[in-house]
Amino acid sequence: VGALAACFFAKRGHQVVIYEYRSDIRMEKSRGQSINLALSYRGREALKAIGLENILVKCHGTCMRGRMLHDKDGNLKEVLYDSVKGNCIYSVNRRYLNVVLLDAAEKYPQVQLNFNRKLVEADLEKGKIKFLNTNTGAIEDAEADLIIGADGAHSTVRKIMARRPLFNCAQTYIEHGYVELSVPCKEHNEFAMNGNNLHIWPRGEFMMTSLPNEDCTFTGNLFAPFCVFEKLKTREALLSFYTEHFPDLLLLIGEEKLVEQFFEKEPQTLISIKCKPYHVGKTAVIVGDAAHAMVPFYAQGMNTGFEDILMLDELMERYDSNFEKILPKFSELRCDNGHAICDLAMYNYTEMRDLVTKKSFLFRKFLDKVLFTLVPNFWIPLYFAVQFTRMSFRECIAHKEWQDKVLRMSLFYLAFLIFAVLVVPFLRNEM
Repeated sequence: VGALAACFFAKRGHQVVIYEYRSDIRMEKSRGQSINLALSYRGREALKAIGLENILVKCHGTCMRGRMLHDKDGNLKEVLYDSVKGNCIYSVNRRYLNVVLLDAAEKYPQVQLNFNRKLVEADLEKGKIKFLNTNTGAIEDAEADLIIGADGAHSTVRKIMARRPLFNCAQTYIEHGYVELSVPCKEHNEFAMNGNNLHIWPRGEFMMTSLPNEDCTFTGNLFAPFCVFEKLKTREALLSFYTEHFPDLLLLIGEEKLVEQFFEKEPQTLISIKCKPYHVGKTAVIVGDAAHAMVPFYAQGMNTGFEDILMLDELMERYDSNFEKILPKFSELRCDNGHAICDLAMYNYTEMRDLVTKKSFLFRKFLDKVLFTLVPNFWIPLYFAVQFTRMSFRECIAHKEWQDKVLRMSLFYLAFLIFAVLVVPFLRNEM
């Protein structure tokens, strides 16, 4: 998100200096952070604005047209994301995306990149910042007219903002974590499963997911309560668990590779953060995970962060780069929506690991499909609104609540009509 922001601001002629805690990812061979990135409409619109959509989507994105559900017996069921208009979501390699954005930012003469810099202190109102150079141990001072905190879920900028009165912040660690696993390709570099789906193994309390990669492998993740991970401390326990719950996946990964990958790292935590406001005066603002870290189950973390920057750019256009007006308006428009997508992401975990197997859920999906086909401008399903439009997240939720009410009333009147047609004539005959 930080590199994207640099591109937008440099494009408008601003001088930009990026300070990054980590070393230059372009010089590293490490696997980096887990979980592939799913790029949808909100993120694509931001990339399109700086000319990067094609290289990421058409050249290096893997199209996912829907979910492929795997039951314990190996039976498959495809649930399309958009069976009406044919929209899809793109799986993008996290490292490759970072490299593309850093390269793009570096091409602007107004952008300067500084790696291995840890933020240690800041006076956000005065725009004064102190960094620790982790290579030399030296403290470096900097000044800026605007500080953009795109420093992730454990944001130092947000922690400094939290010292101020009237700043509200809440963080929630869910009692579930994840372990990343890689599913290799078949011979001749072919996908081991359908390469145009997000694969899900819903098991109620826990689940496996796999996203396709450009090299025909899959990046998989086991999401489960930590109490489940506590029971998987030995090779025997792990293999028994996968034999019982994910036998088809065990065959694809292989026993040795599964054991090697699973015990390579401890299960990672998942955090959700809500805070308000997102700005300080006209000199500081937080974006992306720093403002609204969310669990990954709606695949909107990156997309929402990218949309943050696109919205800032739109506000710069509207207010002629007057940040005294831009930043309060950004908080006004974005905070409640940031909270809304955090809630949606939490709900979607329940949907993915459990509800997708329920007949009532599938029936609702069927109704949404029929109504969306008949009246597409009137009946927009929640998932479509989140993934394939820029409708505000709060509006998405309100629209879904209205739809639920309409369907409940319709079913009530239908039941009443059936009762009237079937029972009333019978009662008359009895009389």
